[in-house]
Amino acid sequence: MTFSRRETLKLSAGLSLAALVPQVAAAQTRPTASNDLTLWYREPAIEWTEALPLGNGRLGAMVFGGVARERLQLNEDTLYAGAPYQPANPDGPAALPQIRKLIFEGKYVEAQRLIDAHFMGNPVRQVSYQTIGELTLTFGPSSNASGYRRELDLTKALSTVTYRQDGVTYKRETFISPVDQVLVMRLSADKPGKISFQLGFETPQMATVAIESPQEIVLSGRNGGHNGKDGALRFESRVRVVASGGQQSTGTDELVVSGADSVLVLMAAATNYKSFRDVSGDPTIITKDQIAGAATRSFDDLYAAHLKAHSELFDRVHVDFGRTEAADQPTAQRIARSPSQNDPALAALYYQYGRYLLISCSRPGTQPANLQGLWNEKLNAPWGGKYTININTEMNYWPAEPTALPELTEPLVRLVKEISVTGAETAKIMYGARGWVAHHNTDLWRATAPIDAAFYGTWPTGGAWLCLHLWDRYDYGRDPAYLKDIYPLLKGAAQFFLDTLVKDPATGYMVTAPSISPENEHRFGTSICAGPTMDMQILRDLFANTARAADILKTDAGFRAELLAMRDRLVPNQIGKAGQLQEWKDDWDMEAPDLHHRHVSHLYGLFPSHQITTRKTPELAEAAKKSLELRGDMSTGWAIGWRINLWARLGEGERTHSILKLLLGPERTYPNMFDAHPPFQIDGNFGGTSGMTEMLMQSYDDQIILLPALPTAWPKGHVTGLKARGGFTVDLHWADMTLERVTIRSAFGEKAMLVLGDHRLPVTLKKGQSATFSLRAEGLVKL
Repeated sequence: MTFSRRETLKLSAGLSLAALVPQVAAAQTRPTASNDLTLWYREPAIEWTEALPLGNGRLGAMVFGGVARERLQLNEDTLYAGAPYQPANPDGPAALPQIRKLIFEGKYVEAQRLIDAHFMGNPVRQVSYQTIGELTLTFGPSSNASGYRRELDLTKALSTVTYRQDGVTYKRETFISPVDQVLVMRLSADKPGKISFQLGFETPQMATVAIESPQEIVLSGRNGGHNGKDGALRFESRVRVVASGGQQSTGTDELVVSGADSVLVLMAAATNYKSFRDVSGDPTIITKDQIAGAATRSFDDLYAAHLKAHSELFDRVHVDFGRTEAADQPTAQRIARSPSQNDPALAALYYQYGRYLLISCSRPGTQPANLQGLWNEKLNAPWGGKYTININTEMNYWPAEPTALPELTEPLVRLVKEISVTGAETAKIMYGARGWVAHHNTDLWRATAPIDAAFYGTWPTGGAWLCLHLWDRYDYGRDPAYLKDIYPLLKGAAQFFLDTLVKDPATGYMVTAPSISPENEHRFGTSICAGPTMDMQILRDLFANTARAADILKTDAGFRAELLAMRDRLVPNQIGKAGQLQEWKDDWDMEAPDLHHRHVSHLYGLFPSHQITTRKTPELAEAAKKSLELRGDMSTGWAIGWRINLWARLGEGERTHSILKLLLGPERTYPNMFDAHPPFQIDGNFGGTSGMTEMLMQSYDDQIILLPALPTAWPKGHVTGLKARGGFTVDLHWADMTLERVTIRSAFGEKAMLVLGDHRLPVTLKKGQSATFSLRAEGLVKL
């Protein structure tokens, strides 16, 4: 594979290349402790991974902050390639018995060949997420400026660019409103009549530009095709420019503003997508209505509504790990120096950036966060920019529940409902089974067949893993109406495996076949196998949670018993000859070609599940630790994120923090704080936020575990607003590496066990009641 210069530069997550631009003199101001939740820079962005992301869940923009020319790269979350399709392969049922026979005979490579020939989806590739293009504002030929500063304030979801040129101070403020569904930019200057620019579009799409008036310009186009068929989506980006003072006119495919005092720019975008099988929408009607509604309001009114909606989510959690003078440096410099300088506030900034990104790319009614969250500049995004459900999509939502953002899981829950429809077709067509199945990827059209190649795609437990998130939403929120709503999804996923699990001739256990331990080659030259450890762990959770849901809802007693009986017949977790937790049902780990593989799939049982814990299963926890040591700490961005969570579950604060330092360093964090796989993949951002949460508080098995992996790098600090299972809110304060106080608030009156090291204290609070506890010589006590 070859890369362009831009792509090659992106693969390096080092210092901003914009530092090489001498004509922009940096502002000497610096953020103070009161606004440490700000990313800021002394030069415009040159590369995409230096630009700053804005989003309202549906619309996304990357703001470059140029002086001579501003670029806003645009996304709309339903703009993918292709059209509705169903790739399930009808050859599957005939091939399945022979595939299983070859696997159980140890002829794994032959089984892979047969799968590639007769058991893959058709087409074998899913569609890619796509960019709209760029909105550009050209101000003039000169980029010479002084006092330059661009920033992204996470507390406001606001991008600001300021600089001084020819004796005039210019300012641009940009946000994307979740209320009014438009991008809003205000351009202002400290002297009248000084704002002049040309506004237009640039796009790699097949598109046209229409000038509807001196105030309005529209970009219209179609999405890309897929598998030789035309795309079915039409998209539109509509911009209205409202100037105060000066003149407005038109040029060739552009709007022109001359000598204005201030300018308001509004941008709306939409497609005709309504659902994975309905493309009857009208983007023109949508964008006209959104622009018309926003244009009746002032910038201050639009911003106030936006800020209120953002603050209602973002302000729920506050975190402080301490502060040093390093926090006064520009963000790119802090990232570049983070391996060697003490900067605990960078970890706190990264923590809240993860929450900011999730708020910005996943809201009720939008598409879920994909591999790039919401932001992608290409027609063919890395890995398609879709939903990889063998770890990445799940990791995107790990922070949602514990960091008090449960509403943001609605798009994920809806996705599972939709793939249960297409997945039921796949189950019937390819396996002759009841229920529903999804393999290792899905996309806008909710395709669920195995894709890419047998080595990667022959993994039937993607949908089953997503069901853990459905259960977690109930476990945190305890809403019986919600549980009743999602129970058919749990039941359908479980039914599929009741129909398709087969007996392993060698052991008598029930196993998945064919399957893989995601993307990892074993000693026999392929990934294809039967009953890998991860599958067994996922199915233990699926069967247990479905059975528990049936019990709570007082339904399906016979089905519940069938699930629990099958659960007992699954291959158990096993410890291999090197003392490691076995990745496969056979002890192949030490002969695998890549001992440092990025995936740690067999450790699902440690995290995100809690089948393996240091207290409940100490021998398995020690084996999981050995597996982690064998795998190593340095990996891709998202894989480092997973390792942070796993080491935190093991209670290893210092090791966890050392791996967090790898994630925060310039090899795995771009100058704009996006996670570097490389290239950019957003899951590592969310894995980092989740991992830091796990370092401070864990909740499972009716326990709230306090400071389980606190590192010495954070001797004093606090975090408030965290959520624990059972409807608890947790505020933690510590000093000198010791708990000062913890306040617990109960939403539902559930019982819990507070755990701090060897100290345990049962807590019983009434609904709506709170209590504060501290550590004394005699143990945890209520204050």
